[in-house]
Amino acid sequence: MKKIIAYKGFNEDWTCRGYQYEVGGSYTHAGEIELCRNGFHSCTYPLDVFTYYAPATSRYAIVEASVDATRQCDDSKIASSYLTVKKEVKLHQLVQYAVDWIMASIDECACEGEDRSAATNTGDQSSATNTGFWSAATNTGDQSAATNTGDWSAATNTGHQSAATNTGDWSAATNTGNRSAATNTGDWSAATNTGHQSAATNTGDWSAATNTGHQSAATNTGDWSASTNTGNWSAATNTGDQSAATNTGHRSAATNTGYLGSARVDGNDSIAIAAGMRSKAKASMGSAIVLCYRGGNGELLHIRAAIAGRDVEPDTWYTLNELGEFVSVTDDAEAESA
Repeated sequence: MKKIIAYKGFNEDWTCRGYQYEVGGSYTHAGEIELCRNGFHSCTYPLDVFTYYAPATSRYAIVEASVDATRQCDDSKIASSYLTVKKEVKLHQLVQYAVDWIMASIDECACEGEDRSAATNTGDQSSATNTGFWSAATNTGDQSAATNTGDWSAATNTGHQSAATNTGDWSAATNTGNRSAATNTGDWSAATNTGHQSAATNTGDWSAATNTGHQSAATNTGDWSASTNTGNWSAATNTGDQSAATNTGHRSAATNTGYLGSARVDGNDSIAIAAGMRSKAKASMGSAIVLCYRGGNGELLHIRAAIAGRDVEPDTWYTLNELGEFVSVTDDAEAESA
């Protein structure tokens, strides 16, 4: 049996289509395997999981899977008779795996006429630029820039004061240097950095902008998007539907205005603001949530703020009802008045 490493999305409780999974568990399907109907499903390209499980309300994992059926077009979805959930991966890790996948694809692609270019340098104050499909621009020097505009492209650098930028679909821009910026505008795109005073920004659908540095900002405006950072004094902001803005740093703010959006903060003295229709927010002890209730045409009817541990329960999702009251939202979508 051929087994490969793939990526799978789950609901927050580790279920998928009613089937309960757990990290470390192995599963076998004895019946017929048919893509989108029977068997265990996963994706070989990391960012394809966004198609099936939006970042706002999902978890992701690396899996080991058999290859019993594959999708012929559109994406990298596979169906398997065997699957092991190896470990959970966070958004910034998923982004890095996407970058690695794209870089490896440049060397492995054997399609005639396919652009397989790469521009690489390691010097300070350097730039690596290409415009072809399946392309990669990479540098490790300080004050460097890596830029491409092709689909399935990656722009990566690790130097300080660096920028990695692409505009193609299925693209990833990532850097780990301080005072860095990673930016893309393509669909199914990801921009990530781990340096201090950094910014990761994209405007594409099914996108993720994530950083872990202090004084950082992660921003996107696409649907099914996620902005995530864990640094102190950070901000995560998006305006797309079914989006999530999350940070765990102290004195931080997470804000979204999208339909079915969510805002979450885990640090001290932080604020989670969810201003869209049917949106939700939660905060850790001592931090605050701000929620709105909108009418059928989006008109603002109620807005309320609360401090977790004083006005509402900490680490609990809340939304507002038609009376402007806080109601807790449980995993099974039931609501209880606070």
